[in-house]
Amino acid sequence: MTIELLFRLLGSLALLIYGMKTMSDALQKMTGPSLRHVLARMTGNRFSGMLTGTMVTCAVQSSSATTVMTVSFVSAGLLTLAQAISVIMGANIGTTLTAWIMSLGYNLDLTAVVFPAFLVGMVLIYKKRHRVAGDFLFGIAFLFWSLVMLSSVGRDMDLAHNEDVVNFFASFDTSSYFTILAFLIAGTIITCIVQSSAAVMAITILLCSTGVLPIYMGIALVMGENIGTTATANLAALGAGTEARRAALAHLLFNLFGVIWVLAVFYPFVNMVCHIVGYDPAATGEAARIPVVLAMFHTCFNILNTALLIGFIPQMERIVCKLLPIKNLEAELPTTLHFISRGVIQTPEIAVLQAQKEIVHYAERIHRMFGMVCAIIDEKDKKELEGQYARIERYETIADNMEMEIADYLEQVGKQHLSDDTKDKTRVILRQIGELESIGDACYKIARTVNHLRENKEDFTTEQYVKLHDMLRLVNESVVQMIVVVSGRRKDLSLADSLAIEHDINELRNQLRRETVEGVNSHQYSYALGTFYNDIIYDCEKIGDYVMNIVEARLGRRLLCYNGLELNLDKKTAIVDGNPVSLTPTEFALLHLLLANRGKVLSRQQLMDTIWEGVIVTERTVNVNITRLRKKLGPYAQNIVSRTGFGYVFEE
Repeated sequence: MTIELLFRLLGSLALLIYGMKTMSDALQKMTGPSLRHVLARMTGNRFSGMLTGTMVTCAVQSSSATTVMTVSFVSAGLLTLAQAISVIMGANIGTTLTAWIMSLGYNLDLTAVVFPAFLVGMVLIYKKRHRVAGDFLFGIAFLFWSLVMLSSVGRDMDLAHNEDVVNFFASFDTSSYFTILAFLIAGTIITCIVQSSAAVMAITILLCSTGVLPIYMGIALVMGENIGTTATANLAALGAGTEARRAALAHLLFNLFGVIWVLAVFYPFVNMVCHIVGYDPAATGEAARIPVVLAMFHTCFNILNTALLIGFIPQMERIVCKLLPIKNLEAELPTTLHFISRGVIQTPEIAVLQAQKEIVHYAERIHRMFGMVCAIIDEKDKKELEGQYARIERYETIADNMEMEIADYLEQVGKQHLSDDTKDKTRVILRQIGELESIGDACYKIARTVNHLRENKEDFTTEQYVKLHDMLRLVNESVVQMIVVVSGRRKDLSLADSLAIEHDINELRNQLRRETVEGVNSHQYSYALGTFYNDIIYDCEKIGDYVMNIVEARLGRRLLCYNGLELNLDKKTAIVDGNPVSLTPTEFALLHLLLANRGKVLSRQQLMDTIWEGVIVTERTVNVNITRLRKKLGPYAQNIVSRTGFGYVFEE
């Protein structure tokens, strides 16, 4: 074999692997959300699970993708182990479609299809709206082109007339089980190394179709591929939980069992498959039928193996549970993340789903932290207070770590080629984890304030405690409603409940601030005590703001609120105490900028550069528009305050 032919062979195989991956990735992006729901909902019994696995694998053209997806679902608690085993059985049947596509590529000249597919695919890729469809066409074009080139390489290599190659394969006794086992092991090892059963299948078809590799040895390689392809899921599950590793192990045991029983009846079984296709193993020639024989064997092997084992799924479940028991240490130690397993390779859709489930877990943990804060406020015993404060400190560290772990995980997901929808979901989740971490910080600040209060040997009055409990109750309601929103379906939810609670929190905050000023002025309590009290009230109100940000991010609606003043940033509308207000685009932009930076003085030049970017205006233009805006804001006009000689600020 010349160097040129070697590079053509390796290049064709590389193109085959790339084409399969591109096509599979594009199919997963096009059908990702629907496949996710299919896997989660259509696995009620072993037969529906098997059919689901078959259908999904045919759709994405990758049994590894389906298996890893299934392992991810087991890790996320969406599928039971028994359901996962039935899906994996179906995936083994679905992957046989790939072998039939490859046999078609060897028997037909697909050049006429390849280049039009490249042309249409390029056009679709440049039309961003249809980019994924373009990727799919590119993938399938690369796949067919690689098969055409492999067929050409096989003819140019002319292995049938290469004495060294012919003598090498002729030295093996096809009637010996040792030969069959040797090629089976070789097929397993090669597939584990290249992580592509399609590439090994292509090599097998190439060698068999040239006549140098007897069909029995070729089928032994195909059997090895069935074992080797399980390595992907098992490697992916190494860093995952026990349930995920069990699902991956079940995949290996399923294929191992199939290989064992086929070996027991190897020659009669192969002869039966050859008879179905009309191929005589003892005859020479008929090379065109060999790819069909290999595809037929692959199909018969997986269908019969599934038929034999589908009734024994409970027994398989018990076996893998015994082989991989849950260690006591694993059961006792709490984990920071419950649904994200770094060892499991996911498609972007599955990764986003698991991250969303992790958000629910994160929110529930933050809710428990807030419960500890409510408890520490009433705690008078020094020792108990120290213990509770230490727990809150630990939870604050956990909250920080969870934010970073989820963010790092999504960063890894973001390195893949994502659809626009998946990118939007990722941005929403990143915003949610940032706000959840801020709630954790606010809870920790309240705990520190209480700790400082006790160190100063001060305590709130009975009336202050009553009002404080009212505020804590409202904030707790907002956090509970937030959990309802992040764990529910968006179409079944609305902002109304969260907005009502947020409005009550803001009203109570304003009331308590006024009462605190009056209490200090009337010497009911010290200025220092009033400061501690205001700090807690402020942090409670901030928690309400963070909650609203999470709810808005989840429901896909952006609002900017201050008491009864509400700006809808999507629709560019304003509401004052429940009544819509008509604002010009310039007035809306001014109010948005001031409200978003409330408490911060913005110079007239800053306002001009932002609102009238690229347009020459004077300070008088700013003043006129501010005056008009004030007239429309009713009671909130007084919040827009002029700073003489400088600019404007929205004061709270």
